[in-house]
Amino acid sequence: MFSSTALDMELQPSSSSLQGSQPCRHFDFNEIQLATNHFDESLVIGRGGFGTVYKGDVFNGSSHVVAAIKRLDSMSNQGALEFCSEVDILSHFRHCNLVSLIDHLHRLGTPLSWLQRLNICIGAARGLHYLHTGTGIQVGIIHRDVKTSNILLHESWAAKISDFGLSRVGPTNQPSTYVNTLVKGTFGYLDPDYFFTGRLTRKSDVYAFGVVLLEVLCRKRAVDATLDEEQWNLARWAQESIEKGNLKHIVDSNLKGQISPKCLKEFVRIAERCLHNNSKQRSTMAEVVVGLESILTLQEKFNSSLHHAGKTISRMVDMIPFPYNGENSDSKISSNAKGTSKQSSNTKGNHRSVAKTYLGDDQTYKIQSIKQFKFADLERATSEFNHDQLLGEGGYGEVFVGWVDKNTFAPSTRGVGKPIAVKRLKQSIKQVPDQWQVEVSLLGRLAHPNIVTLLGYCINEKENEYLIVYEYTQNQSFDRFLYPKGHDTAIVEPLSWGTRLSIMIGVAQGLTYLHLSGVTLCGVRTNAILLDQNFNAKLGDFELARSSSEEERRAVGTMGNLDPHYYRTGLVSVKTDIYGFGVVLLETLTGLKALDTNRPDGQQYLVTSASPILAHKEKLKNIIDPCLEQSFPAKGVSKYAELTLRCLADEPNDRPSSYEVLQSLKKLYAESFLSLVSA
Repeated sequence: MFSSTALDMELQPSSSSLQGSQPCRHFDFNEIQLATNHFDESLVIGRGGFGTVYKGDVFNGSSHVVAAIKRLDSMSNQGALEFCSEVDILSHFRHCNLVSLIDHLHRLGTPLSWLQRLNICIGAARGLHYLHTGTGIQVGIIHRDVKTSNILLHESWAAKISDFGLSRVGPTNQPSTYVNTLVKGTFGYLDPDYFFTGRLTRKSDVYAFGVVLLEVLCRKRAVDATLDEEQWNLARWAQESIEKGNLKHIVDSNLKGQISPKCLKEFVRIAERCLHNNSKQRSTMAEVVVGLESILTLQEKFNSSLHHAGKTISRMVDMIPFPYNGENSDSKISSNAKGTSKQSSNTKGNHRSVAKTYLGDDQTYKIQSIKQFKFADLERATSEFNHDQLLGEGGYGEVFVGWVDKNTFAPSTRGVGKPIAVKRLKQSIKQVPDQWQVEVSLLGRLAHPNIVTLLGYCINEKENEYLIVYEYTQNQSFDRFLYPKGHDTAIVEPLSWGTRLSIMIGVAQGLTYLHLSGVTLCGVRTNAILLDQNFNAKLGDFELARSSSEEERRAVGTMGNLDPHYYRTGLVSVKTDIYGFGVVLLETLTGLKALDTNRPDGQQYLVTSASPILAHKEKLKNIIDPCLEQSFPAKGVSKYAELTLRCLADEPNDRPSSYEVLQSLKKLYAESFLSLVSA
C-alpha cells in the first residue's frame, strides 16, 4: 500500500453528506480490551497499513458474537483520519455485501468450487455497485482499495466488502466525475490511469475488480515476485496469455472440468472490459453485476445437464449386481464365488455396490444436534469399556462399540437397541483436549453421506477424560476386507473390482465435500475408511483434520501414507489428502498394506516398490491383488493405475484435485459397467 503524509480533508464524508443512517454502537475501551484479552498477539488476524486487526468476542445486544476489531497504529500520521472516514461511511451505508462494524469472522479455506467463486464475485460486485450508486442518494463512494484481501467471507460464503479507510465520496449523478487525490492503493490493483493522472473515478474500482476476477479464475496473486518476471503482474500476464490464445493455461487447475466453455469465455470478456486501458471504455459495476449473474445462470444450466447425465449413469450403476453369493461368478467385475459360505447370515445379500454420483453445492445435508453424554451412561453402554467390545485403537485412543436406546440414547445392554462407536481418548497424551475440541468442532459442522456422523461427546471432569460418540458402521473399517489376516476371516471375503471402485468413489465424494468445506483430513488411510452395511464408504477419523486455512504444522501422520512434500516442508494443503488417497488407491489395487515390515527389504514401503510398475501396463498384473483372480477389466485397471500415479506425484501441484479424482473414478466405474454388459 502507498503511504502519504497528507490527506484531502474536504473529501472526507460528513454526517450530513450521507443519508439513510442507522445506529452504530459505541464501545467502551474496557469492553474492547476484554474482548481481545488486552490485545493478545495470539488473536491477531491481520495487519494493515494503519494498524492491526484482532479477533474478539463482544456482547452485541442479547448475545456474544465474534468480531474483527481494528486497532489503529498511534504512530500513523493519518490513521485517525482514515478511522473517521471508515466509521462515517459504514455508519451510513448498509448493504448485505458491505461488512458491518460488527461482523462475524469466518476464515474459510480453499479450494473453492467454480459456483462458489462466481457467487463470491457477484456478491462483491453488488457491494461495489451499491457503493458507487448510493442506492439513489446524492453521493456514492469510491472504495479505492478493492482487492481480494478486502473481500471477507461469511460462514454462508456471502462476500462482504471491507476496509473503507481509503474511500472517497463522489456525486452519483455524474458517471465520469473524478476527484483529485494523492495516489493510494495496492500494487497490482492500481488503475494505470489513476496512477499517472491522480484522477480517481469509480472506474478505478472497476479496474481493481477486474484484477480480482482474474485472481478468482487463475488462483494467482495480483503481484507475485516469486514467479518468473513475465508473470509477476497477474493482469499483464493474463491479458497477454489471452491475446495469444492460451486461455486454458491460465485457469486454476482445480477448476478443470467445472467451467462451461461459454461461461469461461464470457467471464474473461467481463474481466477484460474491466481492465481496459481507457477508463471510459470500462464497464460500470452495474454492467458487471448483470454479466456475472448471466454467467451464473448459464453455468447452473450447464451443471444441470451434467447432473441429469450423471443420474442416467447412476441409474445404470444401480442395476449392476455385485453378488457375494456366487451369482455371475464368471463376470469381469463380480467377485469370485469361492469361499462365500463363510459369509455371515446378517450380511448375506447386502453387498450390492453403491456408487452414487457426487451431490454438488446445491445439495443440503441436515446436520443433527449433538448430544452431551454422561460418562456413566457411556460406561454402561460399553459394558464398562469391555475390551470384548473394542473396535480398534488409534494414535489418540481406543474405539468401543456401545448400545443405546434408538430414541432416547439412554444406555442399553449389549446387542439391544442402537449400536454406537465411542472413542475414548488417552489421558496420557497432553494435546488430547485440543485434539478433542478440533475433532468435535469440525465434525459438528459437517454432514455428508460419506462422512461419519458425530452423535455427541462427553467430558469426564472427574478423571479429566474426553470422549467422542459416532454412528456405528456395521462393516467397520476397509482394511479388514483388503488384508483380512488377523481379522475374523469367517465374515470377511475378498471384495470385487466393482465394489472396490464403489468404495473409492465414496471416499472421493467425502474428500471433495471436505475440501469444499475448507477442511483437510491429513489422515486418509484404509483403517480410517468405514463401511456401512451396504459398503458405502465413510471417512471416519478426524484426529489430524484441520481447517485448510492453516498452513503449517509439525509433520504427523502414518508412516507409509505420509506425503513426502508435507514431511519435508511441514506445509499442508488439500493435496496432502490426495497423496494419502493415492496410497489408498494403491492398497486397494494390490491388497497390500502401505507399510509392512514383514516384507523383504526394498518392498516394505508399498509406494516405493509398486509405483514404478504403475506406469507399465504389461507389468500391472504382477501387483494386482490375487484375490481378484483376473475378474477385472484390463483397460480400466490401466487407467486406474495412471490416476493412482498422478495422486502420488512428488510435487503437490502435479496432483489432481479431489473433484478430478472423483470424476475419473466415476468414469472408470461406468466403463467397467459397460465392459460387464458387453462381456
